[in-house]
Amino acid sequence: MFQIKWLWHNLKGYRVMYIMALCFSVVCQGLFLIYPIFGQTIVDTFISSPDALKNLETKKDYLIMLCLGIVLFTLFRTSLQYLTNILYEKTSQEMIYKIRNYLYENVQRQDMRFYDRNRTGDLMTRLSGDLDMVRHAIAWIVKTFLEALSLFVISVVYFFMLDPLMALCLLALTPAIFLIALAFRKKVGPMYVDLRERLSILNTAAQENISGNRVVKAFAREDYEIEKFGEKNKDFSDANKKAAMTWLAYFPYLETTCQALGVVMLFVGGIFVMNGRMSFGEFAAFNGMIWTIANPMRMFGNLINDLQRFMASANKIIEVYYARPIIIDRPDAVDHKERFKGEIEFKNVSFKYDNTTVLENISFKINPGETVAIMGETGSGKTSLVNLIPRFYDATSGEVLVDGINVRMLKLNQLRGNIGMATQDVLLFSDTIDGNIAFGNSSMPENEVKKYAKLAAADEFISKMPEGYETIIGERGVGLSGGQKQRISLARALAIKPAILILDDTTSAVDLETEKYIQESLKSLDFPCTKIIIAQRISSTKDADKIIILKDGKIAEMGTHDELLRLGGYYSEVFSLQNEGFEKVGA
Repeated sequence: MFQIKWLWHNLKGYRVMYIMALCFSVVCQGLFLIYPIFGQTIVDTFISSPDALKNLETKKDYLIMLCLGIVLFTLFRTSLQYLTNILYEKTSQEMIYKIRNYLYENVQRQDMRFYDRNRTGDLMTRLSGDLDMVRHAIAWIVKTFLEALSLFVISVVYFFMLDPLMALCLLALTPAIFLIALAFRKKVGPMYVDLRERLSILNTAAQENISGNRVVKAFAREDYEIEKFGEKNKDFSDANKKAAMTWLAYFPYLETTCQALGVVMLFVGGIFVMNGRMSFGEFAAFNGMIWTIANPMRMFGNLINDLQRFMASANKIIEVYYARPIIIDRPDAVDHKERFKGEIEFKNVSFKYDNTTVLENISFKINPGETVAIMGETGSGKTSLVNLIPRFYDATSGEVLVDGINVRMLKLNQLRGNIGMATQDVLLFSDTIDGNIAFGNSSMPENEVKKYAKLAAADEFISKMPEGYETIIGERGVGLSGGQKQRISLARALAIKPAILILDDTTSAVDLETEKYIQESLKSLDFPCTKIIIAQRISSTKDADKIIILKDGKIAEMGTHDELLRLGGYYSEVFSLQNEGFEKVGA
């Protein structure tokens, strides 16, 4: 099975330790034979023998030695089992630590399409609950299977050495147990795949509603969301109960068959003792060790149950483990170590998302240091266009050039390291304000952080906060207004001194006075920077060197503020709508 090979691959570095644990497990099971061997000797010599009383007097030291041997072997087996359990825990925990780090690193390196296709709650489930199931497989399923198998085999060999016919009578029931377990496996396998999917849906619902709690409260939809979560929770609970009840449906047959071993032992063993075929000591040995056959077969059902859970979880983890991003550095990528100039050119660029055309035949050029504004109706492709520059997506056809080089030929770290982005949908981390602004350069001095906060018109409100720049803000910037979050996001983008600055509706939530201050700050940056501004306010776009109007994924208009006003198209209409009130007041 590929899942087992995958586990073995990830045990690299701890394989010797794990093999030692497996060997110790076999030894520990073999030591169980000490008890019936010693017990048989004690019964035949000191209990059932005609000379039992005489032996108690003449072989007293031998009896003491046998009892002491049982005690010493018990201590030895217990100590070895304890060491074995430590080795299993050590190897399983270290393996999961390594896998979790690798998975997180691999997830971080995925491109945007990966995140478009995978739910956050599902990814969280894979990094938590599914990994715990994998650890359980290494620390318990494999261990228990090996212990059950070795105990069964050792016991069978021992029973055949004592009495082959008695051993065959006991083993006659084992095929029925295996058939029951296999039937259960076929039926429960798909159930655990479905159960795993329902857990993912449940976690996704919880994650979305917790992160979107403001929207829920704003619309007073708490009861609705509670009811919706309850439905998904019920689906998961029903699937869980269905799988559990399936196991319980097979359990009576399995347990009855295992218990029948005791009946066979009493009936057949009793006959063998009465006709002299078997001594009392041998009967005691058989009777004392019958659990070594019954328990492994009883555990077989539990192992099948857990193995199906493991398979469902392992398959989900392996999907992420071997996922590879499409957008990567080419082997012949240009090593562009120096700072970019900021020249951008689109040459006949088209972009499709799945089968939907988002951009079609886009061509324009931005010179270093220029400011270009992009406007258009919702869904016209504005954000998709700027996402092609840092290669969040690749163009379907045509070329996107930065400093005259196709972005496909640039190393991603060098390309994105020269681009600063601030979007309308701001994500701030659960960290200090200082830490959020200095996210792109964690060693940034405090005075630099304050400098860029001032450029983004954020210093004033930050200074009024309880602990200033050391104030810890909640997840996604909870505790801040929309405009405050946007200004911190802008400061974060400016702090890396980008050669290209992309602002996607970044000032939509700030007042006009603050917006004007930010615009003046952007004009007087102390480093060269090409700026691309997506906005709907004429006040944000009128001073741009070039304004591009997108419509249905195509360039409908392009020119300066005055040129587009004279054109009398979309831009002119927006200008009229946004200035109509002011004209009436002036009249």
